[in-house]
Amino acid sequence: MTSQRPRTPLLAVDLIIRHASQPGRVLVIERRNPPFGWALPGGFVDDGEPVEAAAVREAREETALTVRLEALLGVYSEPSRDARGHTVSAVYVARGEGEAQAQDDARALDWLDPEDRSFALAFDHRYILDDYLRYRATGETAPLRHIPR
Repeated sequence: MTSQRPRTPLLAVDLIIRHASQPGRVLVIERRNPPFGWALPGGFVDDGEPVEAAAVREAREETALTVRLEALLGVYSEPSRDARGHTVSAVYVARGEGEAQAQDDARALDWLDPEDRSFALAFDHRYILDDYLRYRATGETAPLRHIPR
């Protein structure tokens, strides 16, 4: 009897990184690989890796920052959120330390005022930043969504 592995979405992490040198702003990267555009730092979780470790690793690989995870903002699972296929992302709020430098999958980086809605972001990252603004104002994490009734 052979057991077939279930077909499941890919698992990723994204980070909202704050830094003492940039009060009120969050770090975004310009993606080096498709889909191109500006996005929150993040990437895929490796097989056998805890999601928290993946978040810390991705931040270091893309931005050269050491991060301290402060909160799980939410889990984003809308099947259409990534044009490459169904990807579920655990999004963390983190405090960055060190000097940010674009590395690995990041072509460039910038510090964004999360209230600036004119800044075009890839994926559903504008939606995530709106949840972050709610978190910043109230301390409440992202609301539960897509709950079957």
